[in-house]
Amino acid sequence: MIISKKDDSQRINQEIRAPKVRLIGENGNQIGIVNIQEALREAEKSGLDLVEVSPNASPPVCKILDYGKYKYQQQKHEKENRKKQHVIQVKEIRFRPGIDVHDIETKTKKIREFIEDGSKVKVTVMFRGREMAHKEYGQKIIDIVSEKVSDIAKMEGQPSIEGRFLTVFLVAK
Repeated sequence: MIISKKDDSQRINQEIRAPKVRLIGENGNQIGIVNIQEALREAEKSGLDLVEVSPNASPPVCKILDYGKYKYQQQKHEKENRKKQHVIQVKEIRFRPGIDVHDIETKTKKIREFIEDGSKVKVTVMFRGREMAHKEYGQKIIDIVSEKVSDIAKMEGQPSIEGRFLTVFLVAK
């Protein structure tokens, strides 16, 4: 079975350019260092492909196997790894300096839900116009919020001012 389909990184059959390769048989046993023509003959004799699995080794490592089945197993393995991967999302909750106590409690409940779901929360206090002169109000709001969720979350770093926004990240403990 001679397939000569070019992949991103792996060379197969006639695409392998090294004069000598370390050959691994179809059942995983190591045959040894042979020249490329002999390796191709062995692969053709068994009806399988010669696949370069480690091109950076000296000499390159080639394996006799069914290339289609090998690619399928790789795709299956990558798909399984993507399923297990957990992506941390960053959620943002915005406050204003003149916010009422009840509104802080409502937004704090939402922050608590996000953190329990495994997300990172960006708490932002937005200032407009003359509110920029009283940034201490924004700091008070951040202190209140971080204290209300202190049992499950902690501040990642200190609050920072970026333009007219005072921001801090809350992450699960």
